[in-house]
Amino acid sequence: MRVSCCFIEPSCRKVEIHYPASPGKMNTALSDKMTLTRFSPVLSGCFIILLMCATAATGEAIATCGSGPKCEPLCSFCGEFFSGPTMECLSILFHHMCMPKFNNAMDLLNTTDWCVWGNVNSLYSNLSICTEETSDCLQIPWPNPLVEEIFVDIHSTYFKECPTEEFSDPPPATVFALVITPICLIPIMVSLVVLKTKNGDGSS
Repeated sequence: MRVSCCFIEPSCRKVEIHYPASPGKMNTALSDKMTLTRFSPVLSGCFIILLMCATAATGEAIATCGSGPKCEPLCSFCGEFFSGPTMECLSILFHHMCMPKFNNAMDLLNTTDWCVWGNVNSLYSNLSICTEETSDCLQIPWPNPLVEEIFVDIHSTYFKECPTEEFSDPPPATVFALVITPICLIPIMVSLVVLKTKNGDGSS
């Protein structure tokens, strides 16, 4: 009897290797096959390869996939390993496509620079755009609870020590001066207008 073990080559083609196996070892061979083909996200590089392989293996387009140029491999990946665009698949895409770029860029900065908005605003915006585009590809509304959870996590990780600037009301004397000055100018301006009008009538 012959059984097959399936694996993925770098060229993204599924290849079957046939080897003889006794009937008593059939279940073991099938178990090994399931173990070899089970997806386990470890490295971003392996994840990208799996995305490419899922795209090549899935011939039909997913009906719920977005129309962007990056959407087809993402939808194919979710269809291959999660049977569709689920929140679980979206979470894996976030943590392998969006978060590494943000975390690596933040790690290159000093901790004192994390609280300077000019240093992190572009990184923050890029992370937001990445989560939005990925959600749009899977036709999942954005923002969603998963996106909110990610931003809460990065705030607790990078920005919780940043001081908050509190604005207070100005002193009462300053408020009084700002209010009374235009009030006093009103009668003065009215008087000047009246005097100017009278002088104009007398000269005519």
